[in-house]
Amino acid sequence: MALYLVRHGTTEWSLNGRHTSRTDLPLLPEGEEAAKLLASRLQDQKYAAVLTSPRQRALRTAELAGFPDADVTDDLVEWDYGEYEGITTDEIHRTDPGWSLWTAPTPGGESAASVQERLGRVVSAARERDGDTLVFSHGHALCALAAVWLGLPVTEGRLFRLDTATISMLDAHHGQPVVKQWNT
Repeated sequence: MALYLVRHGTTEWSLNGRHTSRTDLPLLPEGEEAAKLLASRLQDQKYAAVLTSPRQRALRTAELAGFPDADVTDDLVEWDYGEYEGITTDEIHRTDPGWSLWTAPTPGGESAASVQERLGRVVSAARERDGDTLVFSHGHALCALAAVWLGLPVTEGRLFRLDTATISMLDAHHGQPVVKQWNT
C-alpha cells in the first residue's frame, strides 16, 4: 500500500518564495505544462484512491496529470501560515529572526498538532486501502505527510525538500515505513 505524493505545479507565489496556504492561486502557464508532463509518469500505475487538496493549484495539477475526478479532501490543504501568508521567509525574519514553520508557532496559523492530526488521517486511510493511494497537495503539507508516514512528528518534515510538479513515493520495506522515491 504505497502512498504517491504529487506537489502542485508552479504558481506566482511558489516561484517567488511566498508562503501560500489559504490563498487560492492558479498555476502559471509553466506550472500547467509541468503538470501535463506528470501524466505519463502516473498513468501506468493503478490507484485504489486518488485524493487532492481543494485548492485550485492542486485540483488543476490533478486534472492536467490525468485525474480530473480526484476526491477532494480538506486534510490535504497546505499548513496554514496565518499572518505569514503571502510573505517570504526573509521578510518574516526581519521581525521574527528565529522563525521556522517547523520549529516555532506561526501567529494566527495552524499548530503542528492540528497538522499532525489531519495528515494522520490521510496516512491511516492509505494504509487501510487495498492498493496504492495518489495524493495531490502542497510543499510543506507533503513534507509533513512524509514525516507522519515514517512515524515522526510533522515538524520533522523540515528534513525534506520538495519542488513543484514532482512525484514522491512512500512505501514499506520489511514492514517498516520508508521513503522509496523523493522529489523526482
